[in-house]
Amino acid sequence: MQKDRKLLKSLENMPSPYKLERLAIPYRFWLYLLALIPMFIMVILMFIDTEGISLSEASFTFANFTVLAEQSVLVAFYNSFKFSFLTTIICLFFGYIIAYSLAKSKLKHKGGILLLLILPMWTNILLRIEALSNIMQPHNIITNMLGITGFDLLGTDTAIVVGLVFTYLPFVILPIYNTLEKIDPSLEEAALDLGMTETKKFWKVVFPLSTKGMVSGAIMVFLPCFSGFAVPRILGAGNVLLIGNIIEQNFSNMNYNIGSVLAVVVLVLILGSILLINKFDKEGDTLL
Repeated sequence: MQKDRKLLKSLENMPSPYKLERLAIPYRFWLYLLALIPMFIMVILMFIDTEGISLSEASFTFANFTVLAEQSVLVAFYNSFKFSFLTTIICLFFGYIIAYSLAKSKLKHKGGILLLLILPMWTNILLRIEALSNIMQPHNIITNMLGITGFDLLGTDTAIVVGLVFTYLPFVILPIYNTLEKIDPSLEEAALDLGMTETKKFWKVVFPLSTKGMVSGAIMVFLPCFSGFAVPRILGAGNVLLIGNIIEQNFSNMNYNIGSVLAVVVLVLILGSILLINKFDKEGDTLL
């Protein structure tokens, strides 16, 4: 009875859903201002022909969609998919190994180690990529200190893949680790009691139960790789064209109509991927 009274008292002290909803008002305001309104403007710009942002002589047209059939755009989409897919596979492989080793270790301060792994996400991405581009040059701070000549990787496909993996690997480690941590240990014990080896236990029990984290991590890596332009622009040295670079060039040259078409196409892919995450992880377990 005493436990029931404590439970009822704790439930009474919990904030009501209405109060919690009020806390989300500032977030909703910035969401509408910085995301939904620009998206609505891009959808309008897709179907009109304008000079810059002037709407005085705007006219309705479908001609902007012809950019999707241009050779440079198709090559950019192919490159974006190729690098994103390759980066996602590499990140899943190494990210799973790291997350599994940390989750199954007997270390007391797993949270601190996980914090160190995701700490690079808190720093400016441009600073990290610029530092990495310096290391990829034949003469850099490390080679100068050691008195040797390094590898000239800047401007190659390898440089872009290394930069993308270096940037987005933490996005895979975190959801996979959270999924592994929430697996009931009794399930693994039961598998061993039924005569499974450690290898069979992993493939029959642990791995299937961690697929939600893998799907979430894969999408969290694939999307920014597909739509980003900073990494290929700096490490690719202009030799490799991705769809994010074309979008950035169009908006920089005030060609907002073409840039909006390409940006909305990428946005549709992003929204579809978010729906996929919700399908595999309805409770959001992998991100908590």
